[in-house]
Amino acid sequence: MKKGFMVFLLLVMLVTGGVMLGQVTQIPRNEAVYVAGFQWGPPTSDNPFTGSPMTFVSDPRQHIWIYEPLFTWDFLNGKYVPILGESYKWLDDMRLEVKINPKAYFHDGEPVTADDVVYSFKFGQKYPVGLQIWEWLKDIYKVDDHTVIFEMKPENPNRLMVEDAIGATFIIPEHIWSKVEADNGYDIAKIRQFRNENPVGSGPYKVFHESPETIILERVDNYWGNEALHGGKKPSAKYIVHPIFKSNDEGNLAFENGEVDISQEFIPRIWEAWEKKGLPIGTWYKEIPYYVPATMPSLWFNVHKYPLSLPEVRRAIAYSINYARIAELAMSNYSPAAQASLIMPYGGEAKYFNESLVKQYGWEYNPQKAIEILEKELKATKGKDGIYVLPDGTRLGPFKVECPYGWSDWNAALQIVAQSAKAVGIDVQTSFPDMPIAYDNRQTGNFDMTMWTPSSPCPAQPWLNFQIVMYSKGVAEFGKLAYSNFGRYKNEWVDQLIDMIPKVTDENELKNLYNELDQIYRQDIPVIPLMYRPWTFYEFNETHWTGWATAENPYAPPMPLVGAGMEMLWHIQPVK
Repeated sequence: MKKGFMVFLLLVMLVTGGVMLGQVTQIPRNEAVYVAGFQWGPPTSDNPFTGSPMTFVSDPRQHIWIYEPLFTWDFLNGKYVPILGESYKWLDDMRLEVKINPKAYFHDGEPVTADDVVYSFKFGQKYPVGLQIWEWLKDIYKVDDHTVIFEMKPENPNRLMVEDAIGATFIIPEHIWSKVEADNGYDIAKIRQFRNENPVGSGPYKVFHESPETIILERVDNYWGNEALHGGKKPSAKYIVHPIFKSNDEGNLAFENGEVDISQEFIPRIWEAWEKKGLPIGTWYKEIPYYVPATMPSLWFNVHKYPLSLPEVRRAIAYSINYARIAELAMSNYSPAAQASLIMPYGGEAKYFNESLVKQYGWEYNPQKAIEILEKELKATKGKDGIYVLPDGTRLGPFKVECPYGWSDWNAALQIVAQSAKAVGIDVQTSFPDMPIAYDNRQTGNFDMTMWTPSSPCPAQPWLNFQIVMYSKGVAEFGKLAYSNFGRYKNEWVDQLIDMIPKVTDENELKNLYNELDQIYRQDIPVIPLMYRPWTFYEFNETHWTGWATAENPYAPPMPLVGAGMEMLWHIQPVK
């Protein structure tokens, strides 16, 4: 890709892409930040309720360019950053009060009020859209123009998921969307088909241009948050430009050439950019692991399929896996070696991670220990082909382990899992079907072992990891679609512990409950964490813009213009 390509492409689109400018206007490079890795197909709708948002501006947990939530999550410190919401507090065991910033208004000048907040959350009660919190909520109601109350169901309260919801729900203008509802006969199928051209929100940017090749956002110069949240300062970039690349390779080349400023694409051996090529490229850390670990892609077992139903077999596999090799080869050293816990030892949930218990009762890469479990605990004997056989004649494999084709780092991780298991005498074979097949197999329970991530950082962690991995209530039977607990693990005491935790506020009691849950997890091993992956990959090129947040200057979390990472737009400056 030649230098200057982006500016030329922008000029062509401004003339031919339907944007009525009256004359050809070149956007100076020092007014536009180019981003990559958020959009992987042509934009078709800016409707956040399509079911699968079709532009990168329509994901409520991440992208707050146009629509904003009440708060956004900073996973580095485990705290909320106020946006439309000024503050929140629990009035009692059942009611959460949220104060709305009285200075907030939408792009059309209408104020953001409690009516808009109530409407936005009840939109998800009327229609199956957004975060489904009405399993726990009894009502949301207005106290005054800038105060709302979230009241939980007394028979099923869950303060963790309610706190999660206030950061994962867009606040939409009632005066616009109530008309959309009426015009479409209150039919959610028709509402989802509404294209929402020129969307009106309360955020710092608006849509300037969209085409199959590029999305361009333009700064809202009278954005309410400039005065209320940023001391009167505007975002430095007047435009955000997202070229739509066909592959990581194409996007990574543009990034390396300085045609992209900030990216969240997977780039192998990122350190070579500055060590070997001398490029002005950086990541959060200057050294391994370069990125901040935030999620746990894991190996899930079908715990009802014999002999994988035996905890000893699962434990032998856990000891067989070379976690350091996964971190080095599959993740380009972007991940520390994974440990035996469903609690991340990083970020806001690290306070619940019990390192001594993990070391005492957990597993690590130890092939000899795996063999001891097979021979001494299971009384298995090795066959002529090198694979162990149980006393009842059951051969340990072949077991199929799968994830979607083309997920290169995950594919490489599972190849290491298979090689590691085979080395100790367990026959594991990889399978990489197309994504729809892998998804269906995972949700219906049609697998021996599969790879998936329990959850992303949020206020409900680490509880949500345990709930997604080990909670059996309401999980569909085999053959039907399950959206959590894909291996259909069941333990009634675990269900009770998971039900109990959201009602507890005492930190010492919480730590004890999480310790107990994690101990049961290590005993039963329904999943095995394979790597600690960043929530979003974070890399920046300072050819045109400088001042990006880093571990040495952590004024915002390493989320490239996502959620709380949007703070960077008020700090970066064009290179002179």
